[in-house]
Amino acid sequence: MSDAVRNFHATAIVIGTRGFLFVGPSGIGKTASALACLAQAQARGLFAAFVGDDQVMISNRSGLIVADAIDTIAGQAEIRGADIVEVPSISNAVMDFAVRPVDVANSERLAPENEQFQLDGIGALPLLRLPNSSPATLDQLFRIAAARA
Repeated sequence: MSDAVRNFHATAIVIGTRGFLFVGPSGIGKTASALACLAQAQARGLFAAFVGDDQVMISNRSGLIVADAIDTIAGQAEIRGADIVEVPSISNAVMDFAVRPVDVANSERLAPENEQFQLDGIGALPLLRLPNSSPATLDQLFRIAAARA
């Protein structure tokens, strides 16, 4: 892949040793889903941190897709309609999966098999569709990721 670095409208987090890039249009629940996963992981004693919220710089480094925080918004997450809050953060991480929050009432019952999320000029990540209204968001994310790993 190219040495391109692109600014993506996405939220990137790390849980344990896995990176998750939450993607989709504004208002779909990227930050809310990421915050729910972060809180649930921390409650279990797992390492969990934001790389960036709303915008992250994405690059391909030796075949690995890496998300870098943007300095001006690092360590912050926007809770839509409420406020901007401080969150545990790291400056960059390898991303293993793209995650698209979905409204279960308006989505297909099952995602296409081996679905990929294309990062223009960077590469692709396995795409996980995550119901955005579940109290067990992290458990669902782990189950879906395990099935795709």
